[in-house]
Amino acid sequence: MQTRPEEIAANLEAINKRIERACDAARRDPNEVTLIAVTKTVGVDDVRAAYDLGLRNFGESRLQESLPKLAALPPDVVWHFIGRLQSNKARKAAENFSCVHTLENEAQLREIDKARQKIDVLVEINIGDEPQKSGIQAKMLDEFVQTVAQYKMVRFRGLMTVGPAILNAELMRPYFQRMRELRESVGGEWLSMGMSQDFEVAIQEGATHVRIGTALFGERAHN
Repeated sequence: MQTRPEEIAANLEAINKRIERACDAARRDPNEVTLIAVTKTVGVDDVRAAYDLGLRNFGESRLQESLPKLAALPPDVVWHFIGRLQSNKARKAAENFSCVHTLENEAQLREIDKARQKIDVLVEINIGDEPQKSGIQAKMLDEFVQTVAQYKMVRFRGLMTVGPAILNAELMRPYFQRMRELRESVGGEWLSMGMSQDFEVAIQEGATHVRIGTALFGERAHN
């Protein structure tokens, strides 16, 4: 389903105001927060409408679906891979995206290291210890970051998480607080957490990147 450009514009204005209020509450500069427009299942026309409104950071979670959008958008777009990354597609993701948010094992690293360009990476943490979700356990973080440092084609930037599916955003605060502590413990600069339903709490707890799809583009088909 396509969203009209004027609807995207109104949604973006509302999101930016929410980001500003969250930053005010945390005494942070809104310029410290990068809005990643999540374009999974979003058509090229809507992605371009968001681009025309000034957005430059876009997130995709399916490699094959994303490639036509990467080709259609101008080269100044920063593309973030935010989905589960199969090891056999890691090299191709690294060669097409600026940042991979979902690093979780050495098999991915070995493939990324074959890429022709260096790429920013975030280590995904399964902060809720949910068996159905990807990401490493927090207790494995120190050792894994040391492993990441051994690979020359990756640039470790920080951490990412997809928290538990909790409707009450305030209940996410302890998870986001723990993520901030983990990021500080390993010296990362970036902290990618918070989505449409909880990004304000994430910002208050230190998120540098928030991944927003539904609040910007509207409800989409889940497939």
